[in-house]
Amino acid sequence: MFTNQLSPEEARSVILENIKRTEMEEVDLVDALGRVLVERVKSEIDVIPFNNAAMDGFAVKREDLLNASEENPVVLDVMEEIPAGSYFDGNIEHGQCLRIMTGAPVPDCTDAVVKYEIVDYLDGDGMPGSKVAFKACPKELDNIRSRGEEVLAGGTVIEAGEILGAGGIGYLANCGVSKVKVYKKPRVGVIAIGSELQMPGEPLKPGCIYESNSVALSATVLEAGGIPTRIGIVEDDFDVLCDAIEKASKEFDFVVTSGGASNGDFDFIKGVIDKKGELIFTLVNMRPGKCQTFGLVNETPVMGFPGNPAAAYCGFEILLRPALLSMQGHKNLEIPTFEATLVGDRKKRDPRRMYLRGFVEKDAEGNYRFTPAKNQSSGIYGPIQQSNCLAIIPEGEPEGGKVLDGTTLQIIPFGVLEGSVI
Repeated sequence: MFTNQLSPEEARSVILENIKRTEMEEVDLVDALGRVLVERVKSEIDVIPFNNAAMDGFAVKREDLLNASEENPVVLDVMEEIPAGSYFDGNIEHGQCLRIMTGAPVPDCTDAVVKYEIVDYLDGDGMPGSKVAFKACPKELDNIRSRGEEVLAGGTVIEAGEILGAGGIGYLANCGVSKVKVYKKPRVGVIAIGSELQMPGEPLKPGCIYESNSVALSATVLEAGGIPTRIGIVEDDFDVLCDAIEKASKEFDFVVTSGGASNGDFDFIKGVIDKKGELIFTLVNMRPGKCQTFGLVNETPVMGFPGNPAAAYCGFEILLRPALLSMQGHKNLEIPTFEATLVGDRKKRDPRRMYLRGFVEKDAEGNYRFTPAKNQSSGIYGPIQQSNCLAIIPEGEPEGGKVLDGTTLQIIPFGVLEGSVI
């Protein structure tokens, strides 16, 4: 199936239709951060497993303190101390109390904990053998965390399909869980195409440039949760590129290339995919990055980005990032956006949808304002680093060839996860 120029949404949908979810693996909790759980996790214990003290204080029988007041304090004898990690399985008589530390089990013979700060020491330092005075009666179970307060044994801790955050990792560990099943990170082979390219660190030859796209694309793959492998530079040779794509398609879950995606004499990625597999689309209605190539080789998805850095970057963020997330089990793939007004007029004489690099900030009235980067060349990285968002100028040519100052634009912020509320 070969299609003509698609909208970004159509291209994204086509890619999503042609990917497969990765297999599952069992990993340690910390390695599961930011990943999607394959199956529901239940607790084998009550959390918390026993009533415990919410703060340092004295465990008491409330009935001893029913008449306690500022004018009529009640004096109790301190019998034992219960530090965290220990327990007291005895009993106390009326007129007695126990010194207890935060997290220590609260004995069944007591029904409230009174914090240190409101207890007076009359005889001694509050340790066993001391006498302490109480000026008020606590509420039942005051300052006691109840057994099973968070979850009971057999209860669900985290549902399948949830993305595991740091809090969830702590929650699972608190339930005694040490490993969980998650979807594997997709392995992505990254190829840079171009006879003019050289690896950074080498003396630059005449007519050559340093290869940077595979480095940047590998970083974007990492941000999307994948595992990138930089395969290296492939020269502008049809047969050599065929061999490289064929090999990579058998080794990786996804293959990404940069360069050779246009219609020049040495732009071969479209022909290679067409020969070795199925070419699905080659044009997307976006700027930068109209020449975006997608297809399948050995049933492995292959994405051919343009060689211009900004075009490759925008292509990844708009088209490919959702696919890599979906492969890992993510369900919410919507790119988060919000509105901001344009600062200054902006020329637009191209009917394609434009993605402007730039900076958004709040003005004195709390309104979002977007200032485009001065240089919107697709061939440079600097404006991307200096920006904090992309602004969308819709398809079509505005009257007079300008988008006017104050126009409301949709903003895609950098570093905000899909599904976030902005």
